[in-house]
Formats: sequence, C-alpha cells, structure tokens
Amino acid sequence: MTKLDIIQRTAEFVQEKLKNAEAGHDWWHIQRVWKNTKLILETEEADALVCELTALLHDIADSKFHDGDEHIGPRIAGEFLLDNGLDSDRIAHVQQIIYNMSYKASLGQVDFHSKELEIVQDADRLDAIGAIGIARAFHYGGFKNREIYNPDIPPQQQLSKEVYKNATTPTMNHFYEKLLLLRDKMNTNKAKQIAEHRHRFMESFLQQFYGEWNGEM
Repeated sequence: MTKLDIIQRTAEFVQEKLKNAEAGHDWWHIQRVWKNTKLILETEEADALVCELTALLHDIADSKFHDGDEHIGPRIAGEFLLDNGLDSDRIAHVQQIIYNMSYKASLGQVDFHSKELEIVQDADRLDAIGAIGIARAFHYGGFKNREIYNPDIPPQQQLSKEVYKNATTPTMNHFYEKLLLLRDKMNTNKAKQIAEHRHRFMESFLQQFYGEWNGEM
C-alpha cells in the first residue's frame, strides 16, 4: 500500500468513525488539524507519514468522551494501522504521539518527545485558538451545559492534570486556564507565527465580551 493509499484509507475511516461526534472534535476538526499539519511540514524536517496519520487519528477516541480512558485512542489507532500494513515502528510512534500530545498530558509527566509530536501538537493547538477556538470552546461548554461566564467563579491557575480533566467551570474560564496559554507553548516557528495572530483575536474578543457584559459598549 502506498503512502497516499494509507492516508486516504485513514481519512475515510476517521470520517466514518466520527460522523456523530461532538462538533468541536468531529471530522471537520480533524480535517483542520490535518491541514495545519501539512502547512507546518512545509518548513519542518520530519516523517510526514507519521505526522499526517497522527493528525487524522489523534481524536479517534478522545478520552473525554470515553470515561477518561487515555489508552483507547492509541489502541484503536494502532489496530487500524496494523490492519492496513503500516510498519510496527511507525505504529508505535503514532500511538506515543496520540497518548502524549494533548494539553492535559502536558500538565503531567511526559517522557516521550519527537519532532513529529511537536508538529501535530502545534497543529492541534492552533485549532484551539482564534475564531475557531472560540467557537469550539463555547460549543463544548454548551454540550456540557456549562455557564458561559460567572464572575463569582474565578479561573484557576497552574492546574494539575487531574483538576483540569475534571473541571466543570464556566467556558470563559477556559480562556485563562488553557487557550491564552497556548501561544507561548507552540513548538515550531510556523505555528508561533500563526498563533500570534489568533491570540490577538482572542484578546480582542475578550475585551468586547467584558464590555458588553458590563454594559459599557
């Protein structure tokens, strides 16, 4: 099977698997992360096949929708890639990236690192900020029936992995507990450039939001 064949087969598998997924973690999210990955690969030396396959499979079974099970995603991805003839070293690499690339994973101990992880992690984090990031945040907040904003519940600082995983705070808190922190956590130069613009857009949104909330504009 050629590189293009396995990528196309993987894209079809993921699109079918996520057809009923929550809209912030659905096929369109995967497609955007895939595009971001290919954009970053234009300026980085890495195993492009590992990067693209990971981008496609990284949310195949997001732990937040599977009772916090962080192993189910890597397992499903590995089984699919094995069935489609990918070599064992690349399968293990994809699985390691999926297991370690999330923001919550970065709040705990991460013992694995690779250039490929940096690229796909950046691609995924870019989709969490800017206009798309704002839309995804409020959609997920609505999906979980969370408050939009509550000035009596301040954001928490320096969250542990467990506290972050179990948070039920208003969606606006998520900006300070994650989204506004991502710009400075990008790994690659291309992602840093893109993140700067998206970060400024979020700051502008927050200024407008508070102005309207307080009846000042």
